[in-house]
Amino acid sequence: MINVLFVCLGNICRSPMAEAVLREKIRQAGLEREVTVDSAGTGDWHLGKPPHAGTQELLQRHGIGWDGMSARQFREADYGDYDYIVCMDTRNRADIAQWLPAGEPPDRPAVLTFMELLPERGVPDVPDPYYTGNFDEVYEMVEAGCERLLERIKAERHIAQR
Repeated sequence: MINVLFVCLGNICRSPMAEAVLREKIRQAGLEREVTVDSAGTGDWHLGKPPHAGTQELLQRHGIGWDGMSARQFREADYGDYDYIVCMDTRNRADIAQWLPAGEPPDRPAVLTFMELLPERGVPDVPDPYYTGNFDEVYEMVEAGCERLLERIKAERHIAQR
């Protein structure tokens, strides 16, 4: 089983959007038994809350569910539980470094920023729609990046689509 974790600031906008989108792509590819996905935040302001109303509305518009999703905070154990930790911006990546266990091998897990999946865009971060209000722009990035991430996982882990 390959485990993916998306990380953003509060775990109510970007990372749950990415979680829901990748879950749907995994379902469409028939890979539910090979790949799991979750999300977390670096902050604790929204613990236990569902995705932001703007994220919910956007996902609903695209026919993507978010059932059972609630905000949680990133924790040290996530380094051992996930194969890919994908941070929605460079600040999130720097913030989770405080939880890096001593002696953790640099390649386990693969920690990257989301926009590393879309280098042709030339931007380092997925903008936070909690502040910008632009959920559509974020969805477009998330949809494209999740497609790339799933292709990367399938290639790196030699998984054939069902």
